[in-house]
Amino acid sequence: MCLAKAIIEWRQYLHTTPEIGFEETVTADFIAHKLESFGIDVHRHIGKTGMVGILKRGTSDRSIALRADFDAIPVQEQNTFGYASQRAGMMHGCGHDGHVAMLLGAAYQLSQDTNFDGTVYFVFQPAEEQGTGAKAMIEDGLFTRWKMDAIYAMHNLPGLEVGSFLISPDSVMASENHFSIEIHAAGGHAAMPHLGSDPVLVACNVVSTLQGIITRNLDAIHEPAVLSVTDIKTNGGANVIPTVVTLSGDTRCFTDETQAYIKQAMERVVAGVTAAAGLDYRFTFENCVLSTINNPDKSDVAVRVAKKIVGAAKVNDKCKPFCISEDFSFMQREIPSSYILVGNGATGEKGGVPLHLPHYDFNDDLLMIGVDFWVALVHDQLAR
Repeated sequence: MCLAKAIIEWRQYLHTTPEIGFEETVTADFIAHKLESFGIDVHRHIGKTGMVGILKRGTSDRSIALRADFDAIPVQEQNTFGYASQRAGMMHGCGHDGHVAMLLGAAYQLSQDTNFDGTVYFVFQPAEEQGTGAKAMIEDGLFTRWKMDAIYAMHNLPGLEVGSFLISPDSVMASENHFSIEIHAAGGHAAMPHLGSDPVLVACNVVSTLQGIITRNLDAIHEPAVLSVTDIKTNGGANVIPTVVTLSGDTRCFTDETQAYIKQAMERVVAGVTAAAGLDYRFTFENCVLSTINNPDKSDVAVRVAKKIVGAAKVNDKCKPFCISEDFSFMQREIPSSYILVGNGATGEKGGVPLHLPHYDFNDDLLMIGVDFWVALVHDQLAR
């Protein structure tokens, strides 16, 4: 088999058949069939549609896990090439088809290889875009059923030269937290506000005061964070002062400590502002995704391997963190890990369309680079 040609075919086939999180039945069948055809032991339904492939060589009890996500996004594709999505309203707009193809290519290559000693776990995760797939796999025993010494994940990044690596020794991506604030009042007639109580004015004070948490309570250099109120709803009308105002939005930060502080500070602000006005409130803060924080030792390993594959000039080992989020962060809280970004193509060139846009496409020129990286990483960590 010509692996370079095969993985392009696999990737482009997967691009035609995108599936949303926890509905990836066709994708899961395809992955399982390929792994089994390579002679790899497959365990399915780990986190609903997720699976783990296991390949063991020699007698060592050392192990390494490699993770790829495989769900699509609910976007109507606007590409016109022959392998464009055949499913209305969904596409592989984040490159998970490429992530799967790279890991399958590595699985095939390692299945033909006896030059390592230990166990490789190929972790194929559903529902990354929903932020729930990693937790589902963990809850189904991903790290208790099998002993994994470390886990690595790799994601393509448009806007960066194809094959260039960004690897952080610590924070890579932010946590994502959604909040809701309900302010309850007596309401009233717009012409006679003194006869009731107005939650709109109080809500405006809450919004402005919340911004001080970021700008006045956190170190802008060492504790960067974002707090955005993105939606305001009321049950009032043009001449009706409402009885309820609901504020909702999103916060991002890069450490668990900052996340905990923001939650505590937000409720303190809401409680204080509403109490001063004599109103009641209801506050909820949902942690959707944790901060993606690498283990420095595992990132050192990834840097060393990447330099062997593409050369030191194309490896940035101190990249700045991004405010986007990734549910691989839940796996990172279980065992040592590193999350790696690799260039999909410079802006304006092949592969340079940003993620989640309807004209995005994974760059097939990256596929063999990804395969070579995964294989070299296994050899590095499970050398005989």
